[in-house]
Amino acid sequence: MSPRSPSVNEELRRRSRERLLQATVDLVGEHGYEATTLGHIADRAGAARGLVSYYFPGKRQLLQSAVHRLMHRTLDAALEREPHTEDGHERMARAIDAILGLALDEPLLMRTHMAGILQAEGFVQCPEQQRLAELLRDTVVRYGSQDPDRDYPLMRALLMGAVFALLIPGAPMPLETLRAELFQRYDLDWKLGVPPGGVPPDGASMEWTSRSSRAASGR
Repeated sequence: MSPRSPSVNEELRRRSRERLLQATVDLVGEHGYEATTLGHIADRAGAARGLVSYYFPGKRQLLQSAVHRLMHRTLDAALEREPHTEDGHERMARAIDAILGLALDEPLLMRTHMAGILQAEGFVQCPEQQRLAELLRDTVVRYGSQDPDRDYPLMRALLMGAVFALLIPGAPMPLETLRAELFQRYDLDWKLGVPPGGVPPDGASMEWTSRSSRAASGR
């Protein structure tokens, strides 16, 4: 049997890494961080346990990479769903809704991820985090930012703050309130993206029409 080509070996390594990342998301989402071991992850992925250490220096780094992969996939699916759009405001709305929606869908996973980021090692500069950053930065550019190097980190911080507020145990803020604040910050019409319930939350301060819509109607 002839040896595998470098491209085949690279594809096999990529698939192994993907299986480990997916297994991490599944297990931590089901059982929590402390109850999930690297051995459990390897077994779920159908991989040798030594392979985990080959790709990742530890469980915390593996989790961050896994969640960044999930966030990237979720965001990409939201931005590219039908009907496809190049409108910067619609894409910004979809991005906000995708990240907030993921926090609601995977509260244990996202709460664990946020706690991990606050550890001493902070962000893990992995390929998954870089792909997520590129997609978020592109969203800011398409929105019309004149200074994406400033506006992208600000958007990231605002989304992280909203996710944190959404997931505080015992005192979570309502999704509608957080979405309203972010939509006001970016001058987005409430009807863009995927509105929860279809209407803004009660309260005059949150019932708005975007400046662009007011300008178009002559108000």
